[in-house]
Amino acid sequence: MPELVQVYAPTRTLQIWRSLLNWLTFFFQIFLQILRGTPCVNQVLSYFGVRNSSLLSSSPQFKPLPDVELLEEEAAPPSSVAPSTLQVTAGSVLISVKEERLQRLTVVLDLDETLICAYETSSLPTIICTQATEAGLNWFELECVSSQKEYDGKPKINYVTVFERPGLHEFLKQLNEFANLVLFTAGLEGYARPVVDKIDLENRFSHRLYRPSTTSTEFREHVKDLSCISEDLCRIVIVDNNPFSFLLQPLNGIPCIPFSPGQPHDGQLLEVILPLLKHLSEQKDVRHVLHERFQMPGWFQNHGIPACEFTNV
Repeated sequence: MPELVQVYAPTRTLQIWRSLLNWLTFFFQIFLQILRGTPCVNQVLSYFGVRNSSLLSSSPQFKPLPDVELLEEEAAPPSSVAPSTLQVTAGSVLISVKEERLQRLTVVLDLDETLICAYETSSLPTIICTQATEAGLNWFELECVSSQKEYDGKPKINYVTVFERPGLHEFLKQLNEFANLVLFTAGLEGYARPVVDKIDLENRFSHRLYRPSTTSTEFREHVKDLSCISEDLCRIVIVDNNPFSFLLQPLNGIPCIPFSPGQPHDGQLLEVILPLLKHLSEQKDVRHVLHERFQMPGWFQNHGIPACEFTNV
């Protein structure tokens, strides 16, 4: 028994000295790091079994997205970074993200002989309505307030028969998905308003302009000046069967074939105009495409209107 005591005592003493030496070595390392100005806080916490997420996340080495870094002003709030100029770095590779969001296209639509064709009911032969119905053409009758007065001073009521251009409602529906729609007619409001109310039950037209909004020039009357709708002519286009309507902005116009009830299988709206407008909605400036396609300034010059009269040539 005494022999066991003699063996155990020196061994225990040696272990105590080794533990004390390890502690002294550890604190000596910490003391050196403090003197160097680089204290390892995480190492101390880990040694004592403590996990402090707030302290760990406050370390200058911590990044939520270590592989992505904004090259804009770091102090600026996220809302001040323009989407079109955002740049990121992935490792050592610089990536430019150019996400240019084009302003929504504005499409100005004429009414008579572009979207519909209207006749005074009393002067319209019945056979035309019969043939239109047999051909599948949509038509309806309306009461419109005339600018004329009855003998007793009351406004005169005109009865009008309106034929819709084939594909009209589908055209307006699809067009409204990527463009702002504006109706601009040289017709009087008393006639045009109830017609538009009938063909636009979903109120897709954001604005309606009538004859008083047109402009008179030395060459033509009832010209539709697009500058009264938007100062930016890069993203606005007008569709009209009468090219003289867009005389002031010939590079923004699409001249379409006039519509009449004798054309029940007309495909202008869905087959010709809609695809062109979809293409224009993807362009920064519609005027370049329309100038190349229609050459309207030259057309106006051939009709005696000099190029100097064009405001956006």
